[in-house]
Amino acid sequence: MYINYSDQNSSNVGKTASIFLIILLAINVFGIVMVYSSSYMYAKEVFGSSGHFFLKQIIFVLTGAAIAYTLTCTKFGFWIKYSFHFNIACSMLLILTFVPHIGITVKGASRWIGIGGFGFQPGELIKFTLILSSYYLFENFKDLSIQDKVKYSFTLLFPLGLLVAQPDYGSFIICLVVIGFVCFLSSFPRKHFYTFFASGVLLGFTVLFAEPYRIKRIFTFLDPWKNPKTSGFQIIQSYLAFANGSIWGTGLGNSNEKLFYLPEAHNDFIFSVIGEELGFIGVITVVLTFIAFIYLGLKLAMYAKEKVAVVLIAAVIFTIALQTFLNMGVVLGLLPTKGLNLPFISYGGSSLISNFFGIGLLFSALRYESR
Repeated sequence: MYINYSDQNSSNVGKTASIFLIILLAINVFGIVMVYSSSYMYAKEVFGSSGHFFLKQIIFVLTGAAIAYTLTCTKFGFWIKYSFHFNIACSMLLILTFVPHIGITVKGASRWIGIGGFGFQPGELIKFTLILSSYYLFENFKDLSIQDKVKYSFTLLFPLGLLVAQPDYGSFIICLVVIGFVCFLSSFPRKHFYTFFASGVLLGFTVLFAEPYRIKRIFTFLDPWKNPKTSGFQIIQSYLAFANGSIWGTGLGNSNEKLFYLPEAHNDFIFSVIGEELGFIGVITVVLTFIAFIYLGLKLAMYAKEKVAVVLIAAVIFTIALQTFLNMGVVLGLLPTKGLNLPFISYGGSSLISNFFGIGLLFSALRYESR
C-alpha cells in the first residue's frame, strides 16, 4: 500500500502510514499465534487437526490483506458516489441470513450466510458501508431533495432493523454509534443533530430492553455468581483466566481455561487466554498496541485536508476502536456480554475481511489526498 508524496507534510504522512501498517501487521501476526494457542486442543478433538483454525486464520488474513490492497488502488470518489448502492447490496446480504438453506442459524441467531461451504457474517461488513452512506446523507443533507433524504435515511435504518431481527445487538449498537459519529463530524445542522442524538439513544435503550434475554445479561453482568453454572459461567471463567495469569502469565500455550472451560476461547474470549498465558504484562502490551494503532490512524485523519477523507479515515478507525474496547470491556467484566470479537486477533473470516475492507478504504482516501 505505497503512497507517493512530494512535500514535507506528505512525507510525514508516509512515515505515519508506514508505522501504522507495521503495527497492523504485528497485531495480525500476534492474532494468528494466539488463535493457534487458544484453539489447538479444541481443533484436535473436534476436527482431528490441531492446526485447523490456525491455517484458516492465515488464509483469512491473506485474503483480507489482498482485498485491502485492491481497495487502496481504487478511486476513493467511486466509493462515495455509489455509497447508496453498496449499502443496499450489503443490506441484501443481511436479508439472505433469513432465507432457508442460505442463512445459517447458530444458537438462535441468524447472522450468517453459507457461501461455498464457508459462513459469512454480513453484519461485520455493514459497519463500513454505513460509514459511506451516512457521510453522503449528512454532508449533503441541505442540498438533497425530500425524496433523496428519505431514500438515504432508509438505507441507514433498514440494516439496523435487520440486525435487531437477527438478533445481533452488538453490531446494532456499533452501527448506531458509528452513524452518530459520522453525523457529528459532518456538516449536518447542529440543531438537527441533537434531536438525532436523543432519538438514537432512545432507540438503543428501547431495543436493549425489548428482549428478556438482554435484560438477563445485564443482571448477569451485575452479579455473575448468582447463576455460576449457566448465564454467569462464561464471564466467571474469564475472571479465572486473568487470575491464573497474574503478572507474567502461565506461558504461551499453557492456558487451562481453553481446555473446554472457556467457551469460544479462540473467538470472543481470546483476550482472556491472552491474560492467562501472557499475564498482566501481555494484556497491557496488547492494549497499548491498539492505542498506538488508533492514535496513528487518527493522526492520518488529521493530516488529511479534504473533509471527506478526514471523516472517512476517522470513522474507520473509530469503528475498529469501538469494537476493540467493547470486546475488552466484556471480557474484563466491565460490560454486559455481547457477541463481539477482538479485531484482527480473534478467529473469524467475516470480521477480518471486513476490517481489512475498512483499512483499504482508509488508504484509498490517503491516495486521494496525495493526488
